[in-house]
Amino acid sequence: MFSAFSSIDYNSIRAKTPAETAVKRLNGIGEVLSGLDMSTIQTQDDMAHALWTLDTADKCIRTILTEFRTERAKDQVVREAKGLLDLIALARDEISGYRDDNAFSLSA
Repeated sequence: MFSAFSSIDYNSIRAKTPAETAVKRLNGIGEVLSGLDMSTIQTQDDMAHALWTLDTADKCIRTILTEFRTERAKDQVVREAKGLLDLIALARDEISGYRDDNAFSLSA
């Protein structure tokens, strides 16, 4: 997991503008999130790990939005961030639905 985040930092260093840096970081977060496979959630621990990953990504995205708030190309950054935040919300809803449907079959 840490290697994925280090590549995000390497890619953002190579960016030409602050907005490009933000978008590259957001794309890196999207790559990490794309590795989540909701169909593999079998246990409460799997569910907790998925939710932790989503919460961490959410916090990182919001930090990027705060850091790049004053940039001229803010619209592109905001669009990219909003798309990721929307996907995180959908994933949380899916996990919540999974949890409600399988509350008694998951092991503790």
